[in-house]
Amino acid sequence: MRKWDMTGPQLEKGLEEMLKTARELYDQVATTPTEQISSILGKLTEAHRFYDSTSTFYDFPSQVSADKSVRDASVEADKKLSEFSVEMAARKDVFDVMCAYQQSQTAPTPESKRLVERVIREGRRVGLHLDKEIQERIKDINSRISNLGIQFQNNMNEDKTAIFFTSEQLKGCTTDFLAGLEKDGEGKHKVTLQYPHLYPILRECVIVETRRQLLVARYSMCLDLNTPILEELVKLRAEKAKLLGFETHSDFILDARMAKTRNTVSTFLNDMVSRMKEPLEREFEGFLQLKEKECRENGEESSGRIESWDIYHYMQVTIRDQYSVDQELLKQYFPIDTVTKGLLSIYQRIFNLRFECLSEPAAWHPDVSLYSVFEASTDQFMGQFYMDLHPREGKYGHAAVFGLQPGVALSSGDRQPAVCALVCNFTAPTADKPALLTHSEVETYFHEFGHAMHQICSQAEHAYFAGTNVERDFVEAPSQMLQNWCWEPESLKLMSGHYKDGSAIPDKLLDKLVASKQANVATTTCRQLVFALFDQDIHTKENADTAASFSNANERVMGTPAPASTNFAAQFGHMAGGYDAQYYGYMWSEVYSDDMFQSVFRDAGVLSKEAGLKYRTCILQPGGSIDAFDMLKNMLGREPNSDAFFKAKGFA
Repeated sequence: MRKWDMTGPQLEKGLEEMLKTARELYDQVATTPTEQISSILGKLTEAHRFYDSTSTFYDFPSQVSADKSVRDASVEADKKLSEFSVEMAARKDVFDVMCAYQQSQTAPTPESKRLVERVIREGRRVGLHLDKEIQERIKDINSRISNLGIQFQNNMNEDKTAIFFTSEQLKGCTTDFLAGLEKDGEGKHKVTLQYPHLYPILRECVIVETRRQLLVARYSMCLDLNTPILEELVKLRAEKAKLLGFETHSDFILDARMAKTRNTVSTFLNDMVSRMKEPLEREFEGFLQLKEKECRENGEESSGRIESWDIYHYMQVTIRDQYSVDQELLKQYFPIDTVTKGLLSIYQRIFNLRFECLSEPAAWHPDVSLYSVFEASTDQFMGQFYMDLHPREGKYGHAAVFGLQPGVALSSGDRQPAVCALVCNFTAPTADKPALLTHSEVETYFHEFGHAMHQICSQAEHAYFAGTNVERDFVEAPSQMLQNWCWEPESLKLMSGHYKDGSAIPDKLLDKLVASKQANVATTTCRQLVFALFDQDIHTKENADTAASFSNANERVMGTPAPASTNFAAQFGHMAGGYDAQYYGYMWSEVYSDDMFQSVFRDAGVLSKEAGLKYRTCILQPGGSIDAFDMLKNMLGREPNSDAFFKAKGFA
């Protein structure tokens, strides 16, 4: 059982001991005598396993601890861990012995052979085959990139910006939402820039000026702190790519991804922009009609076009008016306990698993729950997952699954179980109501829990390939595929029930919800295209004006520039958190997720254990031990294609 109650000083001391042990394990790899070279693989595997299993004790608290002193100590620990990772990745002695192993030995399994190949490839990607001077510069760059990324995310986590609005300025927002907001001495409502405040207002508030102020504030979040960080990251990434023989950072990144080349990604994105142009224009025409009508009713002037702060609102109005889906009524059928019970039931059923909730979990906060996972047929223990679902000050502000311990084979023949944490920021309960989730939050819940199952169900031999350690442009596909369960009546009925009496969603409302899946698809798709095009643009340059680049991408795709004097990129955590030159992967992987769902689950049924086990075996179980294309072919029995993707969007 993990201990999460370390103080700042204890965390610092434990980290020193942990890094000392980890360094000794890598030293053992590097100093292996030639006559014992066959033992290197086992030593390297143990070094990976130890580091991945213990480092999270020290960096994860920065995301979830309620104690700021612990968060601060964990941020510093994260920096030291990142520096250590950079140092270990740049060890020429380890690289040399692995090259010697590859030349003289035969790896015992295909996965071990793949590990050797990947370790050597990663060595070349940090320049270990180049001159010493270049190696040192790349090492310095990687260290700086790592520290800047940590600071970028910490700036966002610690942001305390708030705006105060009157009830009139928040017209259209529900009484439940307003009741959950703090008030100042003048009776104004305190609104932060975090998701549980941001999206309800952008979706529900009918006052254009309020939406504008809030979106501008969000797009200005960490503006002065994070803009220079991101633009330095762009420079450093470009320099490193050149040193390694690549034209751009995008070329460097994609060389190790499914897409392989910048041209492939560019063609993919430009084709999507072209296909979405007319559907987006039609959707925006409808939005503008709604805006003109609403502005007249509220005595506001209309700008005559759809602005960035209008999009979420008129998407919501479209769903309400054209599909008659009342999101506030719908929320009443998604109390979080009911959704959780149904979600867990569905995942257990289709993947043949059993979850057991621990009554007194040792966790970092009283609201956190802990579950153990067992193979249902054999009662084999597979791992554990934590659930930390509601916002609090200083906590990670989005939704993600953090791997805490990889599930791997041990030298004893046993398996180390996987441990992970589902960290979300769902709407909190009020004094008289439980936490009620929007349908969008239900989708997020299902998606992120899919990542948790990927961690738990992976049966890779080595930590290097455990869980979600797949190609980055495939990593979202398994969870995106599982979001389909949030649109199927059979599964929706299992995860819903009115918070007062448990009654089922009325069939008419359920039918309207399912039909609304086709609502706003062009707008939603184009928003993702903006982010992906921006990402590719800045990462094909040596220097970037990130604010101008984002505004240009937004104007090209959505027809309107970003709000003046803002920079969305300063709060776009993906650009500093490992998705650089890879944001296209969300849409790229959606193509494969739709293919999997339509080909395997559509006919078999969303509760089919046979289909679920096929998916678990072909997609989740390998982790990253085989190529994603091969996983897909094994599951589909053919090459994957985009037919299902366009059918799902209504553009077949």
